[in-house]
Amino acid sequence: MLNFAIIGTNWITAAFVTSAHATSKWQLSAVYSRKEETARDFAAKFTANAAIYTSLEALAADQSIDVVYVASPNSLHFAQAKQLLEARKHVVLEKPATSTSAELDILFRTARAHDVFLLEAFRHLHEVNFKILRDALPRLGPLYGASLNYAAYSSRYDNVLRGETPNIFSLDFSGGSLVDLGVYPISAAVALFGPPKAQQYFPVMIRTGADGGGVVLLQYDGFAVSMNASKIYTSTAPSEIYGEKGTLVIPSITDITSVKFLDAQKKGKSEELGKEKESLNLKEEADDFARIIEEKDWKMAEKLEKLSRAVLTVTENLRRANGLKFTVEKEA
Repeated sequence: MLNFAIIGTNWITAAFVTSAHATSKWQLSAVYSRKEETARDFAAKFTANAAIYTSLEALAADQSIDVVYVASPNSLHFAQAKQLLEARKHVVLEKPATSTSAELDILFRTARAHDVFLLEAFRHLHEVNFKILRDALPRLGPLYGASLNYAAYSSRYDNVLRGETPNIFSLDFSGGSLVDLGVYPISAAVALFGPPKAQQYFPVMIRTGADGGGVVLLQYDGFAVSMNASKIYTSTAPSEIYGEKGTLVIPSITDITSVKFLDAQKKGKSEELGKEKESLNLKEEADDFARIIEEKDWKMAEKLEKLSRAVLTVTENLRRANGLKFTVEKEA
């Protein structure tokens, strides 16, 4: 059983705790928040025994904690994770792991130096149906292209329209659509096809100075991947991968409910490859992470590290090519 703490008390943190508990491999043992009342209210939803911390130093010093799940604003990830890794805690970082590749490199070096794991939480890559999609790629033969989409209107854009600047749409907090929703299709592409040869981004800029959404193009040898990612509009378009022998279709890039193979030689007919979707959408991720930590699976951790580095390199290049510079970069 892994005793874990959480930093951040939002919906994704609650989802992770619920999913982690469902695996029977994790136990929430501590909650950190800047406000004690907020931490106590969050902890009360899951356990009566969690320690409450408003000091990161005190949390890091708690020897009973094995792992810390960090889901604070993006710009805080680096400093918080570094302190926890130095205290020999395994760290699960919500995507995006860090604001820059330089920060991520420091964190992975720190993790190795202290013999602990640093794992980035790309939940969709752990879904059974994503793995089925990946394993079905050879059925397509030579690849011709793909369209991977994730565009969903955010209620926090309402705040932007009212003249406010929510963290997720603030460059001060390393926000924007690309690093929040865009990383879902980008990380999927990297997991399926590897790092791209080149990339382009055509963003829709919003009042806060961040990107609200846009189109991403990733170039590979012989084919390209287009992506529609946004937090200021919604798309219901499926995601598809095209090959000489057929097409693979999924209704969404996350929470995948089906994986269909359309045979190029059998027009109008489809074959369902997918399995029933897990009802708790972070359980598969929590299960995988627990196994990696408990079995000390450094080989798998290295694969995930390479993926995290490649995804951040793509988003970093796309941002900088479009003048989207985070405050932490300006201060460096």
